[in-house]
Amino acid sequence: MARKLASQGTPATAALAAAGVPFVLHPYTHDPSTTSYGLEAAEVLGIEPARVFKTLMVEVEGRLAVAVVPVSGNLDLKAAAAALGSKKATMADRAAAERRTGYVLGGISPLGQRQISPTVVDESALSYKAILVSGGRRGLDIELAPADLVRLTEAVIAPIGTATATKR
Repeated sequence: MARKLASQGTPATAALAAAGVPFVLHPYTHDPSTTSYGLEAAEVLGIEPARVFKTLMVEVEGRLAVAVVPVSGNLDLKAAAAALGSKKATMADRAAAERRTGYVLGGISPLGQRQISPTVVDESALSYKAILVSGGRRGLDIELAPADLVRLTEAVIAPIGTATATKR
């Protein structure tokens, strides 16, 4: 995969470039009426939804954490909590997630966040040579090797995704 920065630079692309990680940018025109950002990306880019991953912020024992799951399914909060060493997780408040990451909802990338948070990536990511995650803004995805994502975010790998997609 070739590195492409040009005018698409975000904190996520800067983090990848600084680490020397190969990646490919996939910009697309975001429809402002869409609320299912990851499924929109998969459809517009023509990529299998199981290969496109969404970044969700969760709250575990009063602290924020990152969960990365395929857009083709949902996050299992109980499984995410267990992977993060807790019994319970809830979805983080939107404003808190945006403040912590420096990104807007629908553009939250697991990479280049303002503050580092514990991260868990669904184990299905490892079944692909490359996956896509948000590039740090709506309408931009980054394709990279799942092993690079795990390494850069110091993520735990666990079965945290479910099989059914619903609009988020």
